[in-house]
Amino acid sequence: MILSTTPSIEGRTISEYKGVVFGEVISGVNFFSDFKASIRNIVGGRSGSYENELIKARTQAIDEMTDRAAGLGADAVVGIDIDYEVLGENNGMLMVTASGTAVKLL
Repeated sequence: MILSTTPSIEGRTISEYKGVVFGEVISGVNFFSDFKASIRNIVGGRSGSYENELIKARTQAIDEMTDRAAGLGADAVVGIDIDYEVLGENNGMLMVTASGTAVKLL
């Protein structure tokens, strides 16, 4: 499966548009991660626990989107966009959405 943020794949021709596909992940950040991040906020530096959670959620959203495209018989997903939101009380949940257009290539 070819994945691209561009509307086309260089050197390939899109023969059929299968439709828009999505992958959504909502994950909670645990108390320990919140505690470590609050320390980082005070002393400075990067929050490895939050970064790892973000990477994991993004990867899962892309994988889910790719699986849905494959289910439609697509060869590629073009025009991929990834959005991030925080949800829930005290912004304790992270939502990552990956979307794009599933296509068949020649």
